[in-house]
Amino acid sequence: MADIQEQFLNDLTKSGEQVAVFLINGIKLHGIIEKFDGNVLFLKNAITQMVYKHAISTVVPATHLKSPMKHD
Repeated sequence: MADIQEQFLNDLTKSGEQVAVFLINGIKLHGIIEKFDGNVLFLKNAITQMVYKHAISTVVPATHLKSPMKHD
């Protein structure tokens, strides 16, 4: 079974949902998560940015997604 982080990011990637990504230094980024791995995610807006996961504090979807805590 995938961990909660992976499930959450997979759901966002598959849906093409806009997200706000808050970095630990307070910067807010917007875009769509194109892909991710254990260390980085690619966030697409006007350009595609590679964002290191260790720099991220919060990922907020623009709309409500099914809770990754619930099992189907």
